[in-house]
Amino acid sequence: MPELAPEQRARQQIDAQLIASGWAVQDYKQFNPSVGRGIALREAPLKSGTCDYLLLVDRNAVGVVEAKKVGTLLSGVAG
Repeated sequence: MPELAPEQRARQQIDAQLIASGWAVQDYKQFNPSVGRGIALREAPLKSGTCDYLLLVDRNAVGVVEAKKVGTLLSGVAG
């Protein structure tokens, strides 16, 4: 079995953490709102570009998850 690229490995880890926290994880292009109240959409388009994960609760956007390398400074992060 071929070794996963760092981005693929990170996505698996993030997916697992989101699922363990109760989120249903889906690809944006496969969006099915009937799977549950809390959905994390991968690679969702925003006005500012594509985000790694868009968090939805009852179909309303409540947050964004951006994967960054360890040690990366977070600038321009909304609080």
